[in-house]
Amino acid sequence: MEVAKLSIVFLIFFNVATLIPSIKADIGEFDEVWRKRAEEAWKNALEAYNPHPEDVTAIVNNRVNDALEAIKNTTGTTVSVDFELDIDNDLGGDNGTDVSNRRYLRGETRRYKGPCVATNPIDRCWRCRKNWAKNRKRLANCALGFGHKTEGGKNGRYYVVTDSSDDDVLNPKPGTLRWGVIQKEPLWIIFAANMNIRLTQELIVQSKKTIDGRGANVHIAYGAGITIQYVRDVIIHNIHIHHIVKGNGGMIRDSVDHYGQRTASDGDGISIFGSTNIWLDHISMSQCNDGLIDAIAGSTAITISNSHFTHHNDVILLGASDSYSKDSIMQVTIAFNHFGKELVQRMPRCRWGFVHVVNNDYTHWKMYAIGGSKHPTIISQGNRYIAPDDRYTKEVTKRDYAPESEWKNWIWRSEGDLFINGAFFVPSGPKKMGKLPFTNLQMIKAKPASFVRRLTRFAGTLACRPGSKC
Repeated sequence: MEVAKLSIVFLIFFNVATLIPSIKADIGEFDEVWRKRAEEAWKNALEAYNPHPEDVTAIVNNRVNDALEAIKNTTGTTVSVDFELDIDNDLGGDNGTDVSNRRYLRGETRRYKGPCVATNPIDRCWRCRKNWAKNRKRLANCALGFGHKTEGGKNGRYYVVTDSSDDDVLNPKPGTLRWGVIQKEPLWIIFAANMNIRLTQELIVQSKKTIDGRGANVHIAYGAGITIQYVRDVIIHNIHIHHIVKGNGGMIRDSVDHYGQRTASDGDGISIFGSTNIWLDHISMSQCNDGLIDAIAGSTAITISNSHFTHHNDVILLGASDSYSKDSIMQVTIAFNHFGKELVQRMPRCRWGFVHVVNNDYTHWKMYAIGGSKHPTIISQGNRYIAPDDRYTKEVTKRDYAPESEWKNWIWRSEGDLFINGAFFVPSGPKKMGKLPFTNLQMIKAKPASFVRRLTRFAGTLACRPGSKC
């Protein structure tokens, strides 16, 4: 295994000189500042890369079991019964064939009115505490999966967004979100009030930032999206991102001491480019011009959790190109999310790398749920897949640009998944696979798919109010 890691490291460094200038991601002028950022980002990626990814999945699995046992021991009868009824209703009783109630379903979720309950190990780490607003940074200790080391702005001061405008992208005003994210120091960014922020150009986020929307109803919408490029340690939590459009490009400030020409942005909700230790949690996303989330160009150590996705075609893209082999170090956890109504494909679509898809609820897709090319490793554990009624789109999986003689050797595993309405997963790779070399923090241990409805019950943004349990 050490030989394999050394081989990957050699490949990365061998290709740095040729690939960095050609992969610019909306950078109009790839100047010395961007070149240094790119070089530092590769070093960070190699440091974050784990040659034993299975250890990560095991830790997450154990945390899920512990959380559910704790819920069982501490919640009252009403909550327990409510959860059990959810499972029966969603699955159509004993045989699980009635899908007319798809998550009440196809996105029509009944609002929970019972006592505060944290139903998965990430939420249990911080939720249901009245003093959450006085101890916001506790959240930074709660990530699991490959992004578990992400700290965001934990070691920095609080910065309060008081101004929802985004009028000057070259010299942003103090009090705006843009002013906060370009600072070089660690910052924990919160919001003074409910806000609708229309970004006039892509929002370029510096390292060691947390964007924490708890306590306010924050929408980033009807403008450009968020760009996380050549940085590390970013947490985005509890915000709505929707109706994102292409940015025109132009001169944009990306840090307090640098600005430069940017080409037009694609209209992704969140674009992760050459970045490491990224955690996206409790985000509600829909209707972006391009993808909802793209993670490309050697990004790694990423967790996408507790989020709700609706009304979109290309949902999550992991890996930039079939020819971009540096994405071999990409390691991503997708856990406790709800893939809801009017989604089409890419939940995710993977190239290269290692992706752990664990305890998610797939209540709708129009083409397929999980796809890939260039031999990614995909481990699907404890997910619930409810197929559409169209008999031609029942398959969960899709392999692109490869004959069966090639993809039959890719490691795509389904373990403990629940398939409803004719859904099916086509596995590949060796029938028996050795222990995956990841820590328990990196690999979330899956609970059986019958628990998915409760594990994902609070996916998406939360209505958190200071002084009340969140």
